[in-house]
This record gives sequence, structure tokens and C-alpha cells, in this order.
Amino acid sequence: MPPMSRLRAQPGTGIPSDLQLEYYTQRASNGGLIITEATAIAPSARGYYHAPGLYTDEQIAGWRRITDAVHAKGAYFFTQLWHAGRTTHISITGSEPVTASVDPAYWADTSITVDTPDGFEPTSPHRALETAEIATILEQYRSAAQNAKAAGFDGVELMAANGHLVDQFLQDNTNKRTDQYGGSIENRTRFLAEVAQTLADVWGADRVGVRLAPSGTFNGMGDSDPRALFRHVAERLNDFGLAYLHLIEPRVKGGETIAEAQAPVAAQELSKIFRGPVIAVGGFNPETAEASVANGDASLIAFGRHFIANPDLPKRIKLGLPLNPYDRSTFYGYTGRGYTDYPFYEATVPDPLPAA
Repeated sequence: MPPMSRLRAQPGTGIPSDLQLEYYTQRASNGGLIITEATAIAPSARGYYHAPGLYTDEQIAGWRRITDAVHAKGAYFFTQLWHAGRTTHISITGSEPVTASVDPAYWADTSITVDTPDGFEPTSPHRALETAEIATILEQYRSAAQNAKAAGFDGVELMAANGHLVDQFLQDNTNKRTDQYGGSIENRTRFLAEVAQTLADVWGADRVGVRLAPSGTFNGMGDSDPRALFRHVAERLNDFGLAYLHLIEPRVKGGETIAEAQAPVAAQELSKIFRGPVIAVGGFNPETAEASVANGDASLIAFGRHFIANPDLPKRIKLGLPLNPYDRSTFYGYTGRGYTDYPFYEATVPDPLPAA
């Protein structure tokens, strides 16, 4: 089960809610792997008013309830550590959002909105991080990784995709820097490598995953040579001995499929470069997932929308049972509707009549 922001944490505080406890517990199964939704490493890293964090004692305690429940069902549980960068609003962060380089066209784009105390709003004006400030960001990642241990997680995933801070450093339409973090592909990869090393220092690299969106355009992203960039990133990440590389296929953009017929091109290419397990996600169904693993394109397949609608998805896939349809209108909301009310298979089929 991949990371999926669903906006059900306690508003403002980022403390995991009772709804989240129920949601993750429902979807835990023996031997399964769940990765939490994007979880902020600091107040200034937050992107959504109803998203969780992992920087206060109350947040740690809230997550601990959930990790205990997930482990009780025999599942493994990683948390995705997240800095939203420019994809946020000052009413959430309490300070001017930060990014790799300033782009006024981004906050002027009213099609890009974030969850705020007043509903969905366009992003706030942002500023570029000073070179000396990057050390502080790395310490925030270190602290959040330590908090993840205290919360009982089995490992951490670095969010380096979908137009959030690490992605903003990677791609050249958002990174116009002239210091050691900008310019060449090697320089633009530096911040990602430093964060990955920071997390590995806390957890050991074999408990750290990295999530990328090769050629992804969500949240205004783009690069002049994405193939060269992400091939280099995959090669660079070989230096760490990571738990896995998690790839979002470019046939999806956020929660939307934009190239239905496209093959899993990211996994097909980068699995030949990255010398470790590859998780592919985006637009798979059980049949295409099985084919991708059989072909060697990926080690594991993650299901987003199907896991939203089917709390017992592994069982349904294993037994060839029909899948509940998902209701896109409830993906982002604040209640249990479309979150914890999808039926398990047993609840959808009446018991057979007793034998005569």
C-alpha cells in the first residue's frame, strides 16, 4: 500500500486521528507492507492542514497507536518523511514557504491548490533556501527519522517525488541555483543524496526507501532531460544499499491516469540500473501487476486507488475476488465517508443457505 495523502489527521496539529487508526488497521494484513501518507518533518515542512506530522511528542504517540495496531495484524509499516517545499500555504507553515529557486508563475497558478484552514487555496509566494539553511533541513529529516523509530515504524521512505522539496531540487524547471546544489545533474542530485545519507545514518540504509516520479509533471514539475536525470539518480542511489526504490509511473499525474495505454516505462528502464528492489506504482491492476513482476520490471507493485476502496485488497487479489469501485470525490476529505466505510468482501456477500 503506497503513500496516499487523505487529509484525515487532526486539523492543524498533525496528530494522527482515530479515523487514521481505523483506516490503516483495516488495510493491514499478515506480511503486507504499508507506507504512510506524506508525513511532515517540521512545521515549516507541512503542505496540508489535515496532514500528519512527526515532529512533536503528541504526533509520535498518535503514530505509536497505529504502528502497534498494524503490527498486531502481522504487517510491516514504513512512514514517508516529507517536506512540501513550495507546495504549501503560509497559513499552514507559519512562515514563507521555501524551495530551490523562486518562480512567481507557480503561486500565480490557481489550478494548484493546497488544503488550508479556509479550504483549498492556491499556494503562497515562496523564497529560495540559502545554502547555509540546507543543514537545518537535514537536521529536521534526522529528527523526524529518530521520531519514526520512537513511534515504532519498521523503516522510512523519503518523499522525493510529485513536486515536493527534494523533487524541486532535482528537476531543472524548479532548480535554477548557482551554488553546489544547482546546475549540473550531479549538483541537483546532491540534496537528495544528503537527505538519503541522513536517514541511513539513523536507520541503516536497508530500512530506507526513496520515492521518485520520473518524468512526472504533477505540481508544475518538469525537466529538460528527464531520462538523463532519473537514470543518474537511480545510479547514484546504488551507493547506499537502500531497502527499495519506489517509482511512480508517468502515466499517472497525482490521482489521475493521463496515459492509460502506456506501459510501466519508469520501472522497465530504472530497474535495469538500480541494484535493489523496485516498487512500481501507478495505473496497475492485478493482471498487469503480475505481468510486470514476472517480466522483471519490478520486485513489488503498489496499488493506490484499489487499496482505498478495498481494505482487504491482498485477499481479493489472491482469491480472484471482485474489487469494490472507488469514489474519487471522497479521496480528499475530513470524515469517514470514502475512507473507513468501504466493505470487506465478507460484508458484501450474504452467507450461503445451510445445507438441507
